[in-house]
Amino acid sequence: MIKTLLSVFWNGEQRRLRALWRLILQGIYYGALLIALFVSLAIVIVILTLAARGGALPASLSGPGTLGVLILLVAPFEPLLRAVSVWIAGLFPDRRRFSDFGVHLNPDWWIDLGFGLVLGAVLMGLIFAVEAGAGWITVTGTFHSQLPDLLPGTSPPRLPFGVGLSLSLLLFIAVGIGEEFFSRGYHLKNLAEGLGFTKPKGAVLVATLISSVIFGLMHAGNPNANVVSTFNLFLAGLFLALGYILTGELAIPIGLHITWNFFQGNVFGFPVSGTDAGATFIAIEQGGPQLVTGGPFGPEAGLIGIAAMILGSILIILWVRVRYGRVGIWEKLATPDLRHRGKEATNEEQQITSAENLAA
Repeated sequence: MIKTLLSVFWNGEQRRLRALWRLILQGIYYGALLIALFVSLAIVIVILTLAARGGALPASLSGPGTLGVLILLVAPFEPLLRAVSVWIAGLFPDRRRFSDFGVHLNPDWWIDLGFGLVLGAVLMGLIFAVEAGAGWITVTGTFHSQLPDLLPGTSPPRLPFGVGLSLSLLLFIAVGIGEEFFSRGYHLKNLAEGLGFTKPKGAVLVATLISSVIFGLMHAGNPNANVVSTFNLFLAGLFLALGYILTGELAIPIGLHITWNFFQGNVFGFPVSGTDAGATFIAIEQGGPQLVTGGPFGPEAGLIGIAAMILGSILIILWVRVRYGRVGIWEKLATPDLRHRGKEATNEEQQITSAENLAA
C-alpha cells in the first residue's frame, strides 16, 4: 500500500519525482526567485526614498521617473530567472545536466541559432512590407525613444535612444532565452517524458500541444490581450516549438524568439504582445483591419502573424531537411536520459553491457 502510494510521486526506475511533481517544483523555484527579485527591487526603492528624504541624495531620485528606470533595469532579470529555475530543477528533481535541456553548444547549435536569428528578422520584415504596401502603416518618426507608460498618470523622462535600444535588446535576449528554457526546454521535455503510456512520437506531439496552451495562457494577462491574441500565442508556441521537436535543441527557437520580438518592436515599431517596445528605429501609426494586423496587441494577434508563422514553419522544415538530411520528430525528447541516475544504476548498466558482450 505504502509502495503504491509512493509510486504516485516517485519513479523508482528513474530514481526521481514523476513529471507532474517535477513541473510543480520547478514552478515553485521560479516563484521563489521572482519573489526575491521583487523584494530586492522594493529594498532599493525604500533605500533611495529614505536617502532622498534625508538629503543624502537628490529628491528627484525618489520620484516616479527613477522607479520607471529601475523597473527597466531589472526587467531582463525576470525572464532569465526562468532559465535559472530550470537549471536548479535540473539538479533536483530532474537529475540531468543543463545542456540536456537543448543547449549542446557545438558548431551545429550555433549555426542553427544564426538561422533562427535571421528567420525572425526576415519574417517581421515581410510583415512590415505587406502592411506598408497595403497602406496600413504611417511612419511618424525615426530613432524614437520613450519609456513605456509604467505608472498611469505620470510622465517619466525619455531615455537616450541608444540606452533605450540597448535595454530593449537585453530584455528580448533574456525573454528569448528564459521563455524557451521554460516552455520548451522544461515544460515540453518533462511533459513528453511523463506521457510514457504512449509512443515517443505521440508523447512529443501531445506535450507540444499542452506546453503551447500554457505558453498562450502565460500571455493572456498582457496589455490589450483578448481571446484571439491568446489563441494566436498558442499557435506561436507551436511555431517556436517546431525547431526544438525536429532537432532536440533550443538553438532555432531561441534565435527566432529574440529577433521576432526585437524587430517587431524596436525596428519596425509594432506592439510586442501588447506592450510598447520603448525605443524604436521607426515610429508608426497603424491602421487597417484589426483582424489582419492584430491592432494594439501587435501582428501576433492578426492573420498576418499566422501567415508569417506558417511561412516560418515551412522554412524551418526545409532548413532541417537540408542541414541534417531528414525531417522527423526528435523522439529522444520523450525518452529520459538515464545516464545520471547514480552509481547503482550505472554499475547495473555496466554489468548488463558486459554480460551482453560476453554472450556475443
